[in-house]
Amino acid sequence: LSLDIALGAGGLPMGRIVEIYGPEASGKTTLTLQVIAAAQRKGKTCAFIDAEHALDPVYAKKLGVDIDNLLCSQPDTGEQALEICDALARSGAVDVIIVDSVAALTPKAEIEGEIGDSHMGLAARMMSQAMRKLAGNLKQSNTLLIFINQIRMKIGVMFGNPETTTGGNALKFYASVRLDIRRIGAIKEGDNVVGSETRVKVVKNKIAAPFSPG
Repeated sequence: LSLDIALGAGGLPMGRIVEIYGPEASGKTTLTLQVIAAAQRKGKTCAFIDAEHALDPVYAKKLGVDIDNLLCSQPDTGEQALEICDALARSGAVDVIIVDSVAALTPKAEIEGEIGDSHMGLAARMMSQAMRKLAGNLKQSNTLLIFINQIRMKIGVMFGNPETTTGGNALKFYASVRLDIRRIGAIKEGDNVVGSETRVKVVKNKIAAPFSPG
């Protein structure tokens, strides 16, 4: 609910691209699984593109995800993952697509290349080409596409924020909403840690009316 208020437009926008990023173990996947559970309760069809090959069905079930009715794919390459996204968007049969994660979308040339080969800019180019295509198809089919992304440190940054996200600038540009998620503490029952307290900061929001409260 507080996230809905912060976004100012009643939740995540259909027909758009959303990026959720943060450090490791900050709750990114948990948040997206909660989005899936909420969407499924409303009768929506969801897909999970598991590029990390790390989806835990038991944990997803605990969060309310109907695993039996979740479309799940574990692609071999970044191109394959993005092609699956595009095919699902064009089909109009899926309402919500999650990609976990941008960092795991490795271009085919990098997978098949030799160790030591230069792959500079390959992932950024792949993302840039895919974003242009995806943005139009998602809008047409009114499908929500959420990319989970990780933070890495820019090398040699002396001033300003040294943090950046993986995959180049295309996702930053095409995402209508960008959420920065951080773990800020543990939730305890006595001495037992039963959960994590997280803070979600809305970094970019092209959906809410400007200057609206929240």
